[in-house]
Amino acid sequence: MTRRDLLSLTACAVGTHFLQPFRLRDDVETFTGRRTFANLLDRAQREGWAALPIGERTGAVALAFVGTPYVGWTLEKYDDREVCSINLDGLDCVTLFESSLNFARLLAQEEKTPEALLALVQETRYRDGKIDDYLSRLHYTSDWMFDNEKKGIVKIVTPDLPGAERFEKPLSFMSEHATVYRQLKANPALLPKVVEMEKAVSGRKLAYLPKGRVAKAEPLLQTGDIIGLTTTMPGMDISHTGLCYRDKDGILRFLHASSTQKKVVLDRRLSACLSGEKTTGIMVARPV
Repeated sequence: MTRRDLLSLTACAVGTHFLQPFRLRDDVETFTGRRTFANLLDRAQREGWAALPIGERTGAVALAFVGTPYVGWTLEKYDDREVCSINLDGLDCVTLFESSLNFARLLAQEEKTPEALLALVQETRYRDGKIDDYLSRLHYTSDWMFDNEKKGIVKIVTPDLPGAERFEKPLSFMSEHATVYRQLKANPALLPKVVEMEKAVSGRKLAYLPKGRVAKAEPLLQTGDIIGLTTTMPGMDISHTGLCYRDKDGILRFLHASSTQKKVVLDRRLSACLSGEKTTGIMVARPV
């Protein structure tokens, strides 16, 4: 069981970086869903997604994923190495927003290939966009938001929302549950680095919006905003993720890969998806 799968048990029922050319490796499975990729690209061209603002573009891609099966464990491929991979035919709550955002970014550049998408995913998935070992991946969602704000890919808008409060919670989930992580179980020597990373992330000045104040803030949120559901789970910052999508009636809905419904869904109003007793509020990062 990976962290994503363990967290799914608590889910709501519901700057410029210069990238090195990315080459698909022959000895590992790095890209699943080539037909889905081609169909998305064709639809994007027919419907003019590239002309949309980045948030609307991200929302359009995410909406196109509705119905895609929920599949966990897709990034946990090996015991002994970290490989950047994509699966567009099966998504979890994190890979949904990650794939949607990066496909939206892909539409703004000249090269539109699986290799180009993998390069963009690598930039967002890993600290400073570089793959080293397992700990170079941004495992905690608040850390993902922080790192990608530094890169100029998103802006953390949580502190600007009315009623936002300081998020003060030491993170320790990975280090305390190392055996549920494939690479940590196989390589316990990585554990001290995990503890060091958790201390660094815990020491930041983070904010969250308590769930009772989300309804009032919904008019300020936009299609494509990345939502992290904060949690009471000990040692964890965010237990589930998704995106905002404002429908034709103006209702801000939660678009996410649901572990209970086993697929990507356009769910109810965002504030209505926060009723779980373990959900405390939200963090928000906006594509820029």
